Amino acid sequence: MSEDKYGVLLYYKYAEIPNLDDLLTFYHSNCSSLSLLGRVRLSSHGVNVTVGGNLSSLGNHIQALKAYSTLFHHTDFKLATCHHPLNDKVAQECGFTSLSIRIVHELVTLSSHPLLKSPNISNAGKHLSSLHNTSSCCNVIIHSYSESPEKGLVLLDARNLYETRIGKFDVPNVETLDPQVRQFSDLSSWIDDNGERLKGKNILMYCTGGIRCEMASAYIRSKGAGFENVFQLFGGIQRYLEQFPDGGFFKGKNFVFDHRISVGSSDANVIGTCLICQCSFDDYSSRCRCAYCRMLVLVCGSCQNESTQYVCELCQKQGKAVRSTQLIENGESKTSLPGVEFQNFSSDTTMCLPQVPRGDDPRTSRKLRILCLHGFRQNASSFKGRTASLAKKLKKMTEFVFIDAPHELPFIYQTPMPELNVNCASSSPPSPPPPLDNCKKKFAWFVAPNFDGSSAADWKVADGPFDPLQYQQQTNGYDISVSHLKNVFSQEGPFDGILGFSQGAAMTALISAQQEKLKGEMDFKFVVLCSGFALRMKEMECGPIKCPSLHIFGNEHGKDRQIANQASKELASLYDSDCSAIVEHDCGHIIPTRSPYIDEIKDFLGRFL
Repeated sequence: MSEDKYGVLLYYKYAEIPNLDDLLTFYHSNCSSLSLLGRVRLSSHGVNVTVGGNLSSLGNHIQALKAYSTLFHHTDFKLATCHHPLNDKVAQECGFTSLSIRIVHELVTLSSHPLLKSPNISNAGKHLSSLHNTSSCCNVIIHSYSESPEKGLVLLDARNLYETRIGKFDVPNVETLDPQVRQFSDLSSWIDDNGERLKGKNILMYCTGGIRCEMASAYIRSKGAGFENVFQLFGGIQRYLEQFPDGGFFKGKNFVFDHRISVGSSDANVIGTCLICQCSFDDYSSRCRCAYCRMLVLVCGSCQNESTQYVCELCQKQGKAVRSTQLIENGESKTSLPGVEFQNFSSDTTMCLPQVPRGDDPRTSRKLRILCLHGFRQNASSFKGRTASLAKKLKKMTEFVFIDAPHELPFIYQTPMPELNVNCASSSPPSPPPPLDNCKKKFAWFVAPNFDGSSAADWKVADGPFDPLQYQQQTNGYDISVSHLKNVFSQEGPFDGILGFSQGAAMTALISAQQEKLKGEMDFKFVVLCSGFALRMKEMECGPIKCPSLHIFGNEHGKDRQIANQASKELASLYDSDCSAIVEHDCGHIIPTRSPYIDEIKDFLGRFL
């Protein structure tokens, strides 16, 4: 191999790794000494690697792996010659300006229920190339099935929508199913919803290089009778195009997760179209993204404009339109949706768009977009201030979005109880109300039965002493709050999760209990319930709640004077223990940000990255 030639190496291997720390040390030493750049992801179940460098260095890396362990002897190493990264921005986004080696829980995340057990990878679909000896095995299989439609062959594309838009298989007389998902972790839900289209069929799956099909085919086969005949294209589209340089049945380009962006065949057929003008176009090098979900979109050079925000076809189907640019002015956000406040803790720019990177690539870090619901008599601004320390600690993994609850509350204040004075016949005069200057409106998710919905411009004295257990009697206004949240999800979503504090946690709990019912209108993967409590409402009477959840509350000595420890414990007990986690602290009515509590919070959220 020429020392001057540059290339990219892709490979994965599912195998039980006996000593993960030793393997980590090997990769650090070997890749650094060979000046390789890219991503290495290691788990106790295997490896997933995409690295670039001189072809001779990549060859030496392969030989070192085989010498290191017999685990790598039958690994499918995909080595391709290419140019050095030309676009620094794309190279940085694809992880080809540095070497990133990390230990992860899973090589690919199939389900949005990461706390639930993944399917057994040993039950994955058979590799097609292992059934034939000829170099054209994939073509032979496809032909044999297409000529025998009674066998009921379907092709299932396991990739994301933006990948299928520039290239896909087109086999005569064979149905191709395109789930049109934003990310791989959404595919399991599509499979669940489309079981009847798959049951009893011969299912041939394909993806870029094969690793996603390993997990997805195992998931389909785990469904039992009627789902046994699942096959996967060995080496994915990449190996297929090597066998058929003219493209064969594959039309267009193969999207790849490195600086090359896409790889085509000798057939220059363009199947993609510009999102704006619908002209033929398939170049993602500009990295244009949807303003809502940050999925890549195709926008040709003539239609690209730095001041324009794009809305992908999936968000358009959900009724979302181009929104105005949000600007942070004097610490406050300006947005097109009343009551919604955006805060991006990691951006130095004024654009407050969600910072979600490319699709499902399990080797690329991303941020979780979390909708935050404040407590009783708070607002988005005050809750943002109260969680500033938490946001700072989580800035590398989360983006918080704050909104006001829909029920505006009147200004009321409590006068001090008069002190008994034996020398005076009357008590001291009541204290004046607080000044209205700098007082911001307060909101609630639930209100008392006698609440008339009115808010006053002036302060009023409370009718009596504040009841520390008043939250138990406030259940009205749920329908209005649900409608408000549906509007937020529609206009400003998607969100990965919801974080609720105190009464906001009670609201979040009700939403999570109705997760299946609200599917399509409010989609999220997890909830974080801080100082939460359960309201006695019919919506909570649904058996164990299976939404992944993190419960954060004060222990018996935690000095939370607002929400009793037992109330938060009872709420946690309503969730399926297989997909919930609990953090008890001694910090009062707050969300703790010191160790070990912040480490437990990071561990929970990290499972969704």
